[in-house]
Amino acid sequence: MLTRIIVLILAAALGVAAEQTLAVAALSLTPEPWDKQANYAKLERFARQAAAQGAQVIVAPEGYLEGYVGNQHRTPGLTRERYAAEAAEALDGPLMTRVRSLAVELKVYLMTGFAERRGTQVLNSAVMFAPDGSVALHYSKSHTMNDEPFNTKGVEFPVAATPHGQWGALICFDRQVPETARILALKGADILFVPAWGGYGEMNDLMMRVRAYENGVHLVFVHPKRALLIDASGTVLAQNNGEDDQIVLARFSIPSRRKGGLLQYRRPELYGDLTQPR
Repeated sequence: MLTRIIVLILAAALGVAAEQTLAVAALSLTPEPWDKQANYAKLERFARQAAAQGAQVIVAPEGYLEGYVGNQHRTPGLTRERYAAEAAEALDGPLMTRVRSLAVELKVYLMTGFAERRGTQVLNSAVMFAPDGSVALHYSKSHTMNDEPFNTKGVEFPVAATPHGQWGALICFDRQVPETARILALKGADILFVPAWGGYGEMNDLMMRVRAYENGVHLVFVHPKRALLIDASGTVLAQNNGEDDQIVLARFSIPSRRKGGLLQYRRPELYGDLTQPR
């Protein structure tokens, strides 16, 4: 702490902006299908541990609250009626309200994935609550392999301005399509949060490192069995050890962009073919 104070004093005296850092914790947790109460209890327990370790931002996987039961391969025979009634919850529903309150109590940014009831629709969403209880970031999955029959796909890529830089989110299969991360980077995102459920392994690790490097952003990949915290150079700062429930913690520098980032060399006038129908 004393060293940090000395650095700030010297930076101020020299007229140099001190580097800001942000401690981010990925909660690599496996939830129970359909058991939202048990899943919330586990989230709370691990979030408290992460906050005690100094985490300022805490992120859980895709569909964590209900156990990602909306995928037809995970839940054969699923009906729309059961999914909407038992799995889905509104942003201001009882358990999401408890998640919001936990963020306030711990004074952290807290993100979880959940099946979001929005009017008559259900969406595969992730929300980040701020330490004051406000919604810092709210995103709904826009790309699937047509394996979530009762989820309405999202159509927006929001970037949230925070005191710790600008943040964007993708959910699971969204990361497979390079345009999604690029859109967020072009909108100014410094960090991409990627809660996920599906495949993981060597190819995914490489893909996440490339997404970070090619867009000049930090990236937080959070899966029940895999967690990666990657800086804007594509370097893995921290990763899970084994596949048990665990906290993976790293500290990012803010802002994320390296001097001379690749985006400045783009020539968008040549890319019209990207928007043409196949």
